[in-house]
Amino acid sequence: MYVKNKMTINPKTVGPESTISEVLDLMHEFKIHRIPVVEKGKLVGLVTQGVVQENTPSHLTTLSIHEMNYLLSKTRVKDIMIKKVITVGPEALVEEAADIMEKKDIGCLPVVGDSNVLLGILTTSDILKAFVDLFGFYQEGTRVTVLINDRVGEFAAFTKLFADNGISISHFTNQGNEVVIRCNELNKKRVRELLEKNGYTITSIL
Repeated sequence: MYVKNKMTINPKTVGPESTISEVLDLMHEFKIHRIPVVEKGKLVGLVTQGVVQENTPSHLTTLSIHEMNYLLSKTRVKDIMIKKVITVGPEALVEEAADIMEKKDIGCLPVVGDSNVLLGILTTSDILKAFVDLFGFYQEGTRVTVLINDRVGEFAAFTKLFADNGISISHFTNQGNEVVIRCNELNKKRVRELLEKNGYTITSIL
């Protein structure tokens, strides 16, 4: 699963000369928290909700609404943006990107190509959607968790059992000797009987 297949393409962007007021309007209108800063198609920075808040007068300020709006309309993105942006390439694995985000404690990774051209953005929301897709959550069928022996050829025999009975496996993942699959068979009873008849231990079937 590659970043290029799960990233948000054509994300909302701002330029270095944009104002904080414009950034806030975009964040509010499109319900986003991070906006890449682009100049001539190339990524030059990142502005986040946190960065904006750090550079916005608090609600305890003595400034009037008029004075605050004036300040926001005059402050430029280039003056507050994150300049050393952590990025990822489109050919990177999604799990690699997720690992970077977890280790760096960041909520997004701009996706860049040659010469730092912005191609898209990968957010925690995109990662979660990829996780849901991995398990085929919205696909009709049966989701079953099975214990299989950890030996050569065991998984091949397991999948062949489904194929021989006209059942297609659309998604699978495993950890240790526990395998989770989703198949196109709607009849859960048939799946259970097929597996138990062949000696497999089912820990969950939905």
